[in-house]
Amino acid sequence: MAAASDSPDLTARSLAAAIDAAGDAHDARFLQRFFKTGAGEYAAGDVFVGVRVPATRAIARRFERMPLAEASALLESPVHEHRLAALLVMVRQFRVASASRTRDDAARAALHEAYLAAVRRGRVNNWDLVDATADSLVGEFLRESGRGDDTLLDELAASDSLWQRRVAVLATFAFTKAGDGAPIVRLAPRLLDDREDLMHKAVGWMLRELGKRVARSALTGFLDEYAPRMPRTMLSYATEHLTPAERAAYRAMR
Repeated sequence: MAAASDSPDLTARSLAAAIDAAGDAHDARFLQRFFKTGAGEYAAGDVFVGVRVPATRAIARRFERMPLAEASALLESPVHEHRLAALLVMVRQFRVASASRTRDDAARAALHEAYLAAVRRGRVNNWDLVDATADSLVGEFLRESGRGDDTLLDELAASDSLWQRRVAVLATFAFTKAGDGAPIVRLAPRLLDDREDLMHKAVGWMLRELGKRVARSALTGFLDEYAPRMPRTMLSYATEHLTPAERAAYRAMR
């Protein structure tokens, strides 16, 4: 639950300071290359202080009761790990607010709306930030609300923003894990012509999960219709757990 607190330790400034204190210059240089922050790359200009994900998660756990307003404020930071920590706090709060013993629908809705606002402001702007959050803060919220056909997913999937499109695709994971493959089957055909390799990977990954978690026939049915149009990377990800002969047959359809 997104509980309020007067403690000065649960502020955006304090969480940012804790992240900065754990930073490492060598790791910062590596992460800036790994996450493609150079001119013209997908995360151009993003700033890293050099905190690896396990350490960021450990720090964020100490701040899991920070006010939502403070977490949202930290999402305005130019530092990648600050934004990741704030998002991890929000995901944790959403999970607590979704548990049967601590259910808080108002908190869930507030976290969902704050996350969407951040996505639309461009503050959730790298694949790791999206992948750690979208299935909970969008997908699970919609799934538990019975909104698998919600136009929000269509709106995000049609966005000019790579990250909004990836949020839409990763949000379908919540449905797939619950045995409902309809959302990814609905969105995937609209993204076959996406120019971004990160989208090819995301769609292929979610289609692979469709075959693993819902029904193998749901995946093969999709592939039978769309494999000729699928980008190579998307098809490779989607068919990863099929037999070598099946993978070869679908590749031959392209």
